[in-house]
Amino acid sequence: METLKLGAVVHSARLGDSQALGELHRRFAGRVLGLCRHMLGSQEDAEDACSDVFVRLPRGIASYNDSVPFERWLFSVAGHHCIDRIRRRRREQQWILERDAEQLPVGIAATSPLNDLIKQERGDAVRRAIAELPEKYRIPLALRYYGELSYDEISEQLGLDRSHVATLIFRAKQELRQVLSELRGEYTS
Repeated sequence: METLKLGAVVHSARLGDSQALGELHRRFAGRVLGLCRHMLGSQEDAEDACSDVFVRLPRGIASYNDSVPFERWLFSVAGHHCIDRIRRRRREQQWILERDAEQLPVGIAATSPLNDLIKQERGDAVRRAIAELPEKYRIPLALRYYGELSYDEISEQLGLDRSHVATLIFRAKQELRQVLSELRGEYTS
């Protein structure tokens, strides 16, 4: 694939060729990561966003048309993904702040023992949800967020390709969201 022109690689990727998709990742992941790092301000967030872009590329490449250079299209997709992440992060932070304020009884300080207990219960719920994940998702997720390892360090420890680690973590987060939303439903009903 080294000698193939970009147009041929993109065409093959649009047809579902996994080698072509891998070649696009090889050619552009570093620059997409740089863009994401610049937009999100954190290496970890940038790695997550970059992996999301390339995990979604097999489906998203169908919307690409040849009227714009592929590189510009890919960076546009990555930029929009980062903007969506920033918006989601702001919404989540706002929701957490509002929810915490609603749940505190009048007169209880934010640093009270009761508030600490509420935070501990939420942490316990997250730990239980992680424990319910299949091992193939739980281990990379724990290494990433509790061990604070980079994707490269995780791939080295587990003997997996970096892209596979990124996919496992992405799917682990999806499963975790599902489990936590089900738990929230049990508490509210």
